[in-house]
Amino acid sequence: MFDLRAHLARQRKFSRKTFGPGPRTAGVLDHMRKELLEIEANPDDLEEWVDEMLLTFDGALRRGFSPDQIVAAIEAKQTKNEGRVWPNWRAADPDKAIEHVRGVND
Repeated sequence: MFDLRAHLARQRKFSRKTFGPGPRTAGVLDHMRKELLEIEANPDDLEEWVDEMLLTFDGALRRGFSPDQIVAAIEAKQTKNEGRVWPNWRAADPDKAIEHVRGVND
């Protein structure tokens, strides 16, 4: 069974050793933008989606969030999204973001 907390601790160690210490926020965001272009070019390449996930985790770890905090935030955000009111996806443009209804169950 995959352990996200253990993975995040492993990733933090690798990233600091490989890319150096500090937040490196601008560098992480620059890399994320490049990965998004690669996803747009080939959305069926799972590895590109995973690259984006790993960069997101790296950015959060470099901002000082612990693996436990990241896992808790993922769980809390999913629960929050499940409690929100969403428009009917059938009426939405499939090429645009579907955002929750503001002011209702925020």
